[in-house]
Amino acid sequence: MNILITGCSSGIGYYCAHALHTAGHTVVASCRKASDVMRLKAEGLHCVQLDMDDENSIEQGLEATLKLTGGKLDLLFNNAAYGQPGALEDLPTEALRKQFETNLFGWHHLTRAVIPVMLENGGGKIIQNSSVLGLVAMKYRGAYNASKFALEGYTDTLRLELEDTPIHVSLIEPGPIESQFRANAKAMFEQYIDIDSSRHQPNYRNILSRLGKTSATSKFTLGPESVMARVEAIINAATPKPRYYVTQPTYIVGFLRRILPSQWLDKLLGKSD
Repeated sequence: MNILITGCSSGIGYYCAHALHTAGHTVVASCRKASDVMRLKAEGLHCVQLDMDDENSIEQGLEATLKLTGGKLDLLFNNAAYGQPGALEDLPTEALRKQFETNLFGWHHLTRAVIPVMLENGGGKIIQNSSVLGLVAMKYRGAYNASKFALEGYTDTLRLELEDTPIHVSLIEPGPIESQFRANAKAMFEQYIDIDSSRHQPNYRNILSRLGKTSATSKFTLGPESVMARVEAIINAATPKPRYYVTQPTYIVGFLRRILPSQWLDKLLGKSD
């Protein structure tokens, strides 16, 4: 199977690229930075530079991918994303635009380019790596929440529009996974949020402390292999499911969202920073 995975410099993308390569698939990993591309190539992977914030880079990255796969692509795993922390009232519009550019608009541009390739080749599968925060909202995660809620609606619509084609579309919805997510989020938090002038300053100090930790901050945190298991399930399924939950928190909040009134759910989710 010919596979393109975005966001492979670390975490889920990095792990899945190596695991699928080891399993015998033709994997093309993509990274935003040239230095990461060189590092992954040195590790034995096919790797191309692809910046989800740059449409030209996306097109060039896909072109380079198709050269490596002989013009065929069986699976696209949209994974490149980051989290922008901060209260919505403190978040500059520029930061929200940037969050959507990376987490949604870039995915759309790549997906649009991939669909004709898959149709010409007789089918394929598209995996969208969403989040438990695409199911429920939490404080100080509004930008990320909004991008993942949008991705959920986008993917559901895409699946309906492709149901008369041999292209299958699935969402993976992880909770806490071991990755560089917190470190990247901390950098974006410090870039865009003026902590000292915010009424949320006390909570922001707690957020910075949590984001600065290198070890897991939740007992429910799983390794990236848990996401890889869902990717394998989608690859092996003749008709993949629309959604695949990963980690216990996703199962819990998915259930609570269905049964609890919004006010009750708000009280429960509002206890966490």
